[in-house]
Amino acid sequence: MAEIVDLTLHDWMTRGGDARIVLDPRTGLNRYASAPFPRDVLAFASSTANDLSPDADAWLRARFAGGAGHLEQGAAYAACLDELRQTIRSAYGLGGEIDVFFAPSGTDLEYVGLLAVAGRRQGGIVNHLLGADEVGSGCIHSAAGLYFAEETALGAAVSPREPVAGLPSVTMADTPVRCESGEANESGLLASQFAASIEASLAADRYPLVHIVHGSKTGLVLPSLGDVDALQARFGSDVTFVVDACQARITSAAIRDYLARGIVVFVTGSKFMGGPPFSGFALLPHGLAAAAAPLARGMARVFRRAEIPAGWPGRELCEDTGNPGLALRLSASLFELERFQAIPLDRVSRVVAAFTAATDDLAKALGVRKVASAPAAQADGPADHPIEMRTLVTLDLCHDFEGTLRRDLTFEQAVAIHAALIAGGIRLGQPVRCVRLAGDRWGATLRIGLSMPQVTMLDALGDDALEQWFAQRIGRIAAALGPHLAG
Repeated sequence: MAEIVDLTLHDWMTRGGDARIVLDPRTGLNRYASAPFPRDVLAFASSTANDLSPDADAWLRARFAGGAGHLEQGAAYAACLDELRQTIRSAYGLGGEIDVFFAPSGTDLEYVGLLAVAGRRQGGIVNHLLGADEVGSGCIHSAAGLYFAEETALGAAVSPREPVAGLPSVTMADTPVRCESGEANESGLLASQFAASIEASLAADRYPLVHIVHGSKTGLVLPSLGDVDALQARFGSDVTFVVDACQARITSAAIRDYLARGIVVFVTGSKFMGGPPFSGFALLPHGLAAAAAPLARGMARVFRRAEIPAGWPGRELCEDTGNPGLALRLSASLFELERFQAIPLDRVSRVVAAFTAATDDLAKALGVRKVASAPAAQADGPADHPIEMRTLVTLDLCHDFEGTLRRDLTFEQAVAIHAALIAGGIRLGQPVRCVRLAGDRWGATLRIGLSMPQVTMLDALGDDALEQWFAQRIGRIAAALGPHLAG
């Protein structure tokens, strides 16, 4: 009976999302080569997607011993999500005044930002993204108020790039997070560009919604909180900020700092948090939900009622049904979050330091460099570079430590290398476009990321065992990757 329940839970976790969550019947994996059940593979892929950890699997089986079918009912689903809201507040040290808006994926969270500022200007919204190449690809569409897939988590058939009914007109603006050479732009420069863009938006009678990133695909945290404060002091209520912290590589203190400034925070459970794909939630500052315009009617095809905070006007237009798959994925992710948050920071730092040393050794062995995860002027500043950000390393497969071009490997070749590693039982984070080559081409990269469940497991090891654990696995990666870089 336990095995039947177990399989049922695994099956539920492949439902209640878009096509990205569906398992390929041939491989048994989703399009990110991961699955909502434990697997015996060498994985440092938390920047892309995780398998369910064995501990989370056992916890889910105990927590939902009778299955998850009852969560299809609206009342049971609402009770479950309210419980998870309190888990989130407790884990991050947040008060009850902070609302939580759940979403089937980080991509869907972009709608929350648009809903939060709908109706504030006659001309609609200008949505200012930061580093479009370093956020989720589907977010480009949802941030513009468009559907991004062929169906929603409610199973509604939609057309990608079709406008979501009821949302204001949305104009997109993108500020590059890196310069042409691939180096991260300084915070002050980004703030200056934001200021000019905000002024232009207001002059056109459009309301500016500005994204900042706390953990891009390569670990950038930009702009600095001081520069955000200066922009808020200058423009006041004429601008709203949202933080893309979807990688979940963010401290509780940073989350509280953003919320205290009235900034919405986007988080997903499927990256650093270590849960199965896909799940997400937006943390809303006190009073935002109640003050928002009534929910756009198109949201009835995207969200269920219980996922929306109770005080949000017009949430009744969404159906009062449940999404067991999302509830299970969120539950698994928050199980990992609670365990991780219980580990003192000095012990987390010990594990991360061992990871840093091991990936330094890997870069040296392969003759490659790490892509900087902070602007040069901030590289050593712990206040601007929290310890969680050091759980993600991006390898530039083209250049050596000194920045000399050694291999003319393209992004497309990195995709092929990534697939070859997966075929050999090694799963790293997907390549990301952040290294420039001649001819306006993108160079080859791969990402290596720890996850919360890995940190929790490694915390129990002594120093010698910890070093050996990394040495063995990083050695396997070096041996598998080396032939692709030879010649």
